[in-house]
Amino acid sequence: MNLLEDLQWRGIVYQQTDEEGLQKTLDENKISLYCGIDPTADSMHIGHLLPYLTLRRFQQAGHRPIILVGGATGLIGDPSGKKEERKLLTIENVQENVNGLKKQLKQIFNFEGENAAVMTNNYDWAGTMNLVSFLRDYGKYIGVNYMLAKDTISSRLETGISYTEFTYTILQAIDFLHLYQNYDCKLQIGGSDQWGNITTGLELIRKVEEEGAKAYGLTIPLVTKADGTKFGKTESGTVWLNPDKTSPYEFYQFWINTADADVVKYLKYFTFLSHEEIEALAKSVEEEPHLRKAQKALAEEMTRLIHGEASLQQALKITDALFSGDIKNLTATEVKQGFKDVPSFDLPKDSDLNLVDILVEAKIVPSKRQAREDIQNGAIYINGERNNDVGYILSESDRIEGEFTVIRKGKKKYFLIKFI
Repeated sequence: MNLLEDLQWRGIVYQQTDEEGLQKTLDENKISLYCGIDPTADSMHIGHLLPYLTLRRFQQAGHRPIILVGGATGLIGDPSGKKEERKLLTIENVQENVNGLKKQLKQIFNFEGENAAVMTNNYDWAGTMNLVSFLRDYGKYIGVNYMLAKDTISSRLETGISYTEFTYTILQAIDFLHLYQNYDCKLQIGGSDQWGNITTGLELIRKVEEEGAKAYGLTIPLVTKADGTKFGKTESGTVWLNPDKTSPYEFYQFWINTADADVVKYLKYFTFLSHEEIEALAKSVEEEPHLRKAQKALAEEMTRLIHGEASLQQALKITDALFSGDIKNLTATEVKQGFKDVPSFDLPKDSDLNLVDILVEAKIVPSKRQAREDIQNGAIYINGERNNDVGYILSESDRIEGEFTVIRKGKKKYFLIKFI
């Protein structure tokens, strides 16, 4: 099975400009291809992943990936998928975001070897372009009627679109032309919402370059969930790649909580497991869904890829501790990750309080009477260990690295005491 056939099997291909021509080009040569991202935030989220993981599949097949970070286009704003104008970012904001994205992209690609990935920034060629050059050298080749036919533009005509965002598709076309001329880049890939921008790039290449110039476009489907809810969102919000925004434990939990109806599709989309491995996991979903082997494989593969082996092991340790109740062996850092969203209560570091008083003050129970009953009935746990002593004084030995005490009421209600 060749690369394009593998992408088709995984359900990754949405549209192609010339399937036969691209297949012939891939059969004959190793090519350079690119995917771009605008630095509208300082971190990617998992909704950005599929195009870049697809780009990595090309690299594994021997082709050279070019990762374009839009330092210039990020200052303009892509109208794709938007019903109103984007808020313009400052150059300082964009540069800060560029730095954050580059760090994450370096985790995904191999930047060494014969087909080492290349990182580019379109501010290097578009940022210093003057208006006359833009209009004469590029704008002359793209007709207004051609642009008005693009969904990203036509969908905004009633609500309004600025000239700034109207010209975005030309700027992205210039990127494709520049990479074609300077990096021998033959293919652009992107999400399905980028079809109009990609084809504008091909139009510019066709008109500027010599007759017979060959370049191609390929888009990837929008990732959806079987229940109709938005992919990449949780009750806590967006799932980011930046570990300071979404911890590796939270990242792992997102994937392991994937529904049975989605997990095989996500294994095909996001992981680099073989067809045989995925088919075996698909069989497990059908025959032994309670074991959740597919979800575990998906969560482990994705956490290892984005955050590394050490972070995966830390996420597994936190998961096991929460399942078993063995909290005392966690580090303070791991407690922060695992109990980020549970109710918390601050106490001074020199506090020397009775357990009953803490339960009431932290609003874990409504009254001292209820606190005594819960303690005597064995419903209160300190760092995973049951405590039946109504006279118990919380001491330094109950604090994890001097910072936290985890109190559990019943089977699943956790509370975090922070010593400040």
